[in-house]
Amino acid sequence: MKKALLLTLLSLSLAACSAGPFSAEEPEEEVPASSTVDDEEVKEKESTEADQENGTEEQTGEEGANEQKEEKVTEDGLIQVDKPESMTVVVNKNRKLPGEYVPPDLTVPDVPFYFNEDHPKKQMREEAARALEELFAAAEEDGLALVAASGYRSYDRQKEIYDRNVEIYGEEETNTFSAKPGTSEHQTGLAMDVTSAEMSFKLEQSFGNTTEGEWLAEHAHEYGFIIRYIKGMKEVTGYMYEPWHLRYVGEEYSTDVHEREVTLEEFFGYYPSDE
Repeated sequence: MKKALLLTLLSLSLAACSAGPFSAEEPEEEVPASSTVDDEEVKEKESTEADQENGTEEQTGEEGANEQKEEKVTEDGLIQVDKPESMTVVVNKNRKLPGEYVPPDLTVPDVPFYFNEDHPKKQMREEAARALEELFAAAEEDGLALVAASGYRSYDRQKEIYDRNVEIYGEEETNTFSAKPGTSEHQTGLAMDVTSAEMSFKLEQSFGNTTEGEWLAEHAHEYGFIIRYIKGMKEVTGYMYEPWHLRYVGEEYSTDVHEREVTLEEFFGYYPSDE
């Protein structure tokens, strides 16, 4: 019954979002999730900056620091990660994947997607895909209807998206919501954007206030995932709050990251350089 209801909602809502900025053709990272920053996010940002200045920010970067010593800086000034296949690889504006890295063991998780086409963005790495299936099943048991939107994205596809966004919004604004090719977590095969019919399958910050968004924030870590870009931490992650962006790191780390309420950069000791 739940699956039948979900399919009905999918068919009805697709028509509603087809003309919007996050259309059925490409719902990810095409426009900023929000053009404004609320007061709560400003306060959190100020608090985080104060903690960093006072040296009170809790760090667990020993493992990350040890890996970083082995990594090299490329001609464009970015650090090239030397273990791109690691489940805990940290990719951001300063840390990029080598060359045109393609993750191994890509597969399609058995979860609902908002589209039926056979598209590479349905894919994730095997371990992450199985964990996503468990997460979706648990959400369904709690009466929720999550929908997958976008997983793996190749270097070339990311370049197409980034270049198009620059043409529309300019480079400065684009860099707040869209990754340059080689620096996107989607290329690792460990990330999946999720949404719901209630959101008309759009990727917007208001998803965090929905029942599905709140459930993910509370339970995603139980299945090895974290909310990668948390509220008020744009200065650390480089990106605005994205309650829809799940990143698999494995259960060994996900609960610790969740309970400490820190970013992946902070957890592994990778802080962004000044831009």
